[in-house]
Amino acid sequence: MLIVISPAKTLDLESKYKSPLTTRPEFLPDSGKLIKIMREYSAQDLKQLMNTSDAISTLNVERFKKWKTPFSETNARPAIFTFKGDVYTGLEVESFSSADLKYAQDHLRILSGLYGALKPLDLMQAYRLEMGTSISNERGKNLYEFWGDKVTDAINRDMSALKDDTLVNLASNEYFSVLNKKSVQANIVTPVFKDYSNGKYRVISFYAKKARGKMAAWIIQNRVSKPGALADFAIDGYRYSSAESSPDKPVFLRKPK
Repeated sequence: MLIVISPAKTLDLESKYKSPLTTRPEFLPDSGKLIKIMREYSAQDLKQLMNTSDAISTLNVERFKKWKTPFSETNARPAIFTFKGDVYTGLEVESFSSADLKYAQDHLRILSGLYGALKPLDLMQAYRLEMGTSISNERGKNLYEFWGDKVTDAINRDMSALKDDTLVNLASNEYFSVLNKKSVQANIVTPVFKDYSNGKYRVISFYAKKARGKMAAWIIQNRVSKPGALADFAIDGYRYSSAESSPDKPVFLRKPK
């Protein structure tokens, strides 16, 4: 079972971490090409392109300027310890053992606008470049066209190495769309998390993101390997709903007590 999640806008560049190993992103040459493009943008350009504040735009101009290879533990951090946000709050990587981290290295991928796909312990440098960003490049007019089938092919190789045929999609639509679903050589399972609000169950983004992180951690720490076993997920009050579920879209409901 391979899991994919989204990155986060918020980054932790300060906290200490313990990692059993670190690795280098597979697509660093491609990332370098994107960095060259992004260095041509002024802070005002980035503000318009990414719809960010003046402060964040200026910060990311500086990040693109400072980005350099080779990556090492003195100028980069493992991705799983760097991304913060709702998904990563749910993931709680701080609770992972060394064995959990090694298992995650094989079974978890973080989709990224700049890096394509990251293993949890891949080193990364700070950036902000969302997958949905429209930037002209040598391969097209946006990041989906830039990455083409590269990320899909990498996911297929990872699935083949695991000798598994289940891809658990815990990423957002924006990021999962970098994959060519018709070419993914796996059964794609997309869990859905709904909370009861105003008289009905619905997806509430803040809670759903945390739940995705919780499920990713639960799969990793319990070494869950069969898609049918996802129905056993019962964290933070969520319960599997057989009535609303299908094999490729298990639905989990939560109602306040």
